[in-house]
Amino acid sequence: MSAKIFELHPANPQTRSLNQIVEIIQDGGIMAYPTDSGYALGCALANGAGLERIRKIRQLDDKHHFTLVCHDFAQLGQLVMVSNSQYRLIKSLTPGPYTFILKGTKEVPRATLNKKKHTVGVRIPAHKVALSLVEALGEAILSCTLLLPGDTEPLSDPVEVIAKLGHLLDIIVDAPIGSDQATTVINMEDDVPVVTRLISCSRLLAGALGGVTVLIVCKRG
Repeated sequence: MSAKIFELHPANPQTRSLNQIVEIIQDGGIMAYPTDSGYALGCALANGAGLERIRKIRQLDDKHHFTLVCHDFAQLGQLVMVSNSQYRLIKSLTPGPYTFILKGTKEVPRATLNKKKHTVGVRIPAHKVALSLVEALGEAILSCTLLLPGDTEPLSDPVEVIAKLGHLLDIIVDAPIGSDQATTVINMEDDVPVVTRLISCSRLLAGALGGVTVLIVCKRG
């Protein structure tokens, strides 16, 4: 197997290419695609076999939180349970390189949720190509950061992605990333949000100063 490479314009992704990508994804394919925080692996939300292929590439156990990459708040709100205070915090940090861990709704396949806590990650990236892919697919993309076993940073160069994973994927989207750093992860399953992976706190502080009343406990991870 060899991945099909799609070069997409960073500001105006080609509709024909987007439609071809969607067709492959809907047919069970998995892809590597650029975001505002490096490359990610992704597949259709209900693609259980694709989920397992991604787990194998990343060498993940069933405790890992996958992320549902959404196009907008309307889509996000259908997939996770969000209180008013949680909404205000998410709104202050979105779109951007932030992943939020929340309880999933019945719209999310059980295999996608954390087995014990029934939680899942959600985010809205600040990245035209990623958002265009979600919009063309018509549903959230089941994703995780393209961080290979043993690496400390996600892959960010499409040439490197092709060299390392071209034989394991169905699609590789060739377009610029926004940043080569992973997302900041905020676990919001309890009353007090917990930052489990902190990349940058500038917008967190700005959000708090903007009227978002929330205590954030930072953990290394």
